[in-house]
Amino acid sequence: MTNDQTSRPRPAAVILAAGKGTRMGSDLPKVLHEVCGRPMVHWVVDAVRQVDSGPIMMVVGHGADQVQASFEGDDEDLRFIMQEPQLGTGHAVLVCREAFGDFQGDAFVLAGDGPLIRAETLKTLIDHHVATEALATLATSVIDDPTGYGRIVRDERDRFAAIVEHRNATDEQRAIREVYPSYACFNVPDLLGRLSQLETDAESGEYYLTSIPGEIQAEVDRVEVVTAVPAEDVLSINTPEQLALVDRVLKQRLDDNAEVMS
Repeated sequence: MTNDQTSRPRPAAVILAAGKGTRMGSDLPKVLHEVCGRPMVHWVVDAVRQVDSGPIMMVVGHGADQVQASFEGDDEDLRFIMQEPQLGTGHAVLVCREAFGDFQGDAFVLAGDGPLIRAETLKTLIDHHVATEALATLATSVIDDPTGYGRIVRDERDRFAAIVEHRNATDEQRAIREVYPSYACFNVPDLLGRLSQLETDAESGEYYLTSIPGEIQAEVDRVEVVTAVPAEDVLSINTPEQLALVDRVLKQRLDDNAEVMS
């Protein structure tokens, strides 16, 4: 990495893994459904570890004991933190406040159900975050069908302005194809301070992490965006059919990598 490791702590990570995954048709915690023979959340942990991360905080809820047990013998750098009740992504990060203690560095915040994440993407993200002294850096992707994803709204300078959730977006905003696939890096003290003041979404009553970058940008213009996520890596997993598709994509990637190495 480009940062001076003697003066800046290694980036921590928060992996959001508390969801039930109701549409998966199974009582198994969503993040434990397997992709290429391994629980999907393990692929996310692998990617984080490959960028020389610090502590990894895994926010768990539904099936917490099962999620923790799946890492038995491979959990020295993991801290499992219970989110109960589950009040949204902002709340999920806030429950890590005690575990962070006086940590003064940066942290990735990632979804545990995104096994297609690449270590190269995370390295690009953290390197740009450090080089620009940003308070938040988002990795985005441009995809053909952005339905359901938060849209990246830019200002007249083509700078980041806000993330607008699909359900709250206008027709014009829904036409935006640049999306936020839940790959972000934040300055931890700044993030926790803002989350402690965050108000709930009027419609859902939950606390949304996606409102924080827009707040930072409006106040101090210190949010960066890197268009670093290949479109295929944005595939989400909410149904068994989507799980099968992601499995095929990852298998093809692994096969391609094996050919290159051989």
